[in-house]
Amino acid sequence: MVRFSCVPFAFFLVLVVSTFTIQTVNAGGEGSLRLQDCPNACNVRCSKTQYKSACLEFCNYCCKRCLCVPSGFYGHTGECPCYDNIKTKEGKHKCP
Repeated sequence: MVRFSCVPFAFFLVLVVSTFTIQTVNAGGEGSLRLQDCPNACNVRCSKTQYKSACLEFCNYCCKRCLCVPSGFYGHTGECPCYDNIKTKEGKHKCP
């Protein structure tokens, strides 16, 4: 009779979960991008807006200052406090 060991499966499961957690925690944090990564990150961020030109202009401006672009197409600005704190003269968020 073959005995089944759960140790290899448990190790694999812990490895997968910890890798996912590390990637999720570090995603979008300030300084997580290099300057040359900003255009690609902003292309993703602005891909679903009808105001693509303005979105790309302000996203790249903010990314160059913060080296960070929040994940997703909208919201999640809490991932990048610097990005979230850049405001217009009227006090509205400048970064998309």
